[in-house]
Amino acid sequence: MSTSPDYIRDYMAERTVDPARCALVIIDMQYATGSRQGALGLKLAAQGSNVGDYRFERIERLVLPHTLELRESFRKAARPVVHITIGAALPDASDAPPHMRKLFVEFDNHLGSRQHEILDELKPLPGEHVLRKTSIGAFATTGIDSLLRALGCDQLYLCGVSTNMCVETTAREAADRGYAVTLVEDACGTTHEELHQGTMRNFQRLFGRVRSTAESLAEIGG
Repeated sequence: MSTSPDYIRDYMAERTVDPARCALVIIDMQYATGSRQGALGLKLAAQGSNVGDYRFERIERLVLPHTLELRESFRKAARPVVHITIGAALPDASDAPPHMRKLFVEFDNHLGSRQHEILDELKPLPGEHVLRKTSIGAFATTGIDSLLRALGCDQLYLCGVSTNMCVETTAREAADRGYAVTLVEDACGTTHEELHQGTMRNFQRLFGRVRSTAESLAEIGG
């Protein structure tokens, strides 16, 4: 296997981090799929399946504590924190795209349900923003673009779940709209390690950056 530098890196546009233009975007940290006590975790446990073990262990060990650290740092720096949730407005998910309805209904993920709620540890604090999406990417079905531009934020740090789905799609959407995007590697999680690593490897080839929580905190001043 070649160890030569990836040619595509020559075309990456590196931008200097400016904390005054940064926002933290926390994606889908909800009970439905973000806790072993939520719908997905309980379903897998009832089936006797261990396929979610990596996911929930990573959330508990890395994603949740690191997201809390990031939020504290952004709040201390008086920078915006945006929570993105996924779920329907209605119990029958008739307001959601067809490919998402079965998932929302089976997991009881709609406004007003416990499954739709953000994890208690991460409950939005006063001044933090909450946007609900019914799609994989946040830019497709929320006003996140308008919100971030109104806030003067064009540099984003993304964390949450799932790395290769909602986090990656939102990150790509943002990059294509001119945002400088950083994926906080150890504050993201998904069900399979190879999917997580594949996202990180591919995203930093051309779309944006991958950094650790410690590196991100240092850049923001936390």
